[in-house]
Amino acid sequence: MWIANNWKDYEVLATSNGEKLERWGDYILVRPDPQVIWDTPHTHSGWKHKNGHYHRSNKGGGEWEFFSLPDEWSINYKDLTFHLKPFKFKHTGLFPEQAVNWDWFSSIIKESDRPLKILNLFAYTGGATLAAAKAGASVTHVDASKGMVQWAKENAVASGLGDAPIRWLVDDCVKFVEREIRRGNHYDGIIMDPPSYGRGPKGEIWKIEESIFPFIELTAQLLTKDSKFLLINSYTTGLQPAVLSYMINTAIVSKFGGSVDANEIGLPVSEDGLVLPCGASGRWTK
Repeated sequence: MWIANNWKDYEVLATSNGEKLERWGDYILVRPDPQVIWDTPHTHSGWKHKNGHYHRSNKGGGEWEFFSLPDEWSINYKDLTFHLKPFKFKHTGLFPEQAVNWDWFSSIIKESDRPLKILNLFAYTGGATLAAAKAGASVTHVDASKGMVQWAKENAVASGLGDAPIRWLVDDCVKFVEREIRRGNHYDGIIMDPPSYGRGPKGEIWKIEESIFPFIELTAQLLTKDSKFLLINSYTTGLQPAVLSYMINTAIVSKFGGSVDANEIGLPVSEDGLVLPCGASGRWTK
């Protein structure tokens, strides 16, 4: 498993009975996690002294209960700064486990003998975009949500990357890739973090089990024989590391060579030393 263990401002404190106790900077949150199917005693003091608790509803969705939590606050990862705020569907605007991937491709970018051009698809609030830009790449950031792209821009400014070579685009990722192919554009590295289900700005429907492999094949057309890497993240249970590996081998290695590595990613749990699984990632490098 690839473990995001370089955080100072974020920590999974404990896990129990479908929930995780987390420290986000100075604040403690309790959020549901489907991987936590074990039940252990709530011995950590944070369970009683939390600042926010997202309660899952039996009918789907849920709602927040707050205890002295600001509307917005910030945390840092190395030299990056992220604004956080709790919003619907339990999220805060950041997936901390992805830091293990940020470190991986940042090393590739820094060690390259030339400036790299990176494409970040389904780019959300910009964690991967900022990591790549801080490492020295020029980045094209694409997400279908105008609000998420604006949030990512604010994170860039907070991280000292307001003038970095980042192109911010609100667009449907499939349609954008199709246009880039027609334009003849190529990238040295591609990052994608596709949702299990989503809609584009014009109502385009995305279902990952049906859409992901054709999309990988399509996106592969933006790579060249000199491209450096491709990263696919998945939170969908059915897309295990072996599945990601098979798809990348079929769509990319067969055409460009290189090698594939895929694994679960996770976060260390402070209380008991366990590692909380947080999905899987597939990496292609050449």
